[in-house]
Amino acid sequence: MAINSYVKVNEEITDYIKFGNGEKNLVMIPGVGDGLKTVKGTAAPFSFMYRKLSKEFTVYAFSRPRNIKTGTTTRDMAGSLKAAMTALGIGPAVIVGVSQGGMIAQWLAIDYPELIEKLILVVTLSRPNETVNNVIGKWIEMAKEGDYKGIMMSTAELSYSPKKVEVSKKLYELLGRLGRPKSFDRFIIQAESCLEHNAYDKLEDIHCPTLIIGGTDDRIVTGEASREIAERIPDSKLIMYEGLGHGLYEEAKDFLQQIVDF
Repeated sequence: MAINSYVKVNEEITDYIKFGNGEKNLVMIPGVGDGLKTVKGTAAPFSFMYRKLSKEFTVYAFSRPRNIKTGTTTRDMAGSLKAAMTALGIGPAVIVGVSQGGMIAQWLAIDYPELIEKLILVVTLSRPNETVNNVIGKWIEMAKEGDYKGIMMSTAELSYSPKKVEVSKKLYELLGRLGRPKSFDRFIIQAESCLEHNAYDKLEDIHCPTLIIGGTDDRIVTGEASREIAERIPDSKLIMYEGLGHGLYEEAKDFLQQIVDF
């Protein structure tokens, strides 16, 4: 059964979804696109897309709090997630963080190791670089101008391999017409936190089994960012997909199997 719900801790309300009936808990943390659309109402499509995980895991996906405040950092977001997981009795769990979700997952593992069974960091970084600063900076400017379609088209162009980008652009163009958020404030807050994220010097404090997955052609955070994380986390495992970029979790046919195997 796929469930759409939310949890309230103090003044924070956090949307989450739940599906699967496995004995182990797996928590997914989505990327900065969560600032444009939360996981609310997505339990059915998520459960279908990630059905390969359903037998072994009970899967949760958490958004950032609805009422996220200006200046909230990725470390603050990890604290909010910890509170939500604790309130729901989740943990220890396998944590899968994608892009900005991977930044949050790093702090979760550093500050709250008791919640982590295994850590999987996908197309993410530990500190800003010129590429991500340029990309996120442009998205923030688009958001301030209300250019939702521009953000969607840029995401498609930068995320996928040449073979898939044309197909993806058509879908993202449609989304850019239909799914415009009422406000871009959440997106801007989350995007700005990416530019300030820096857990590089703390990565050596992560001691749980860790898998890092990156793409050699990542044009948003760079493939080098994944290699850098692997160098800093003791005994971690690195998988690099040749010729794939930031959207490899949709393009790599064995992506979910890598998670299950790990």
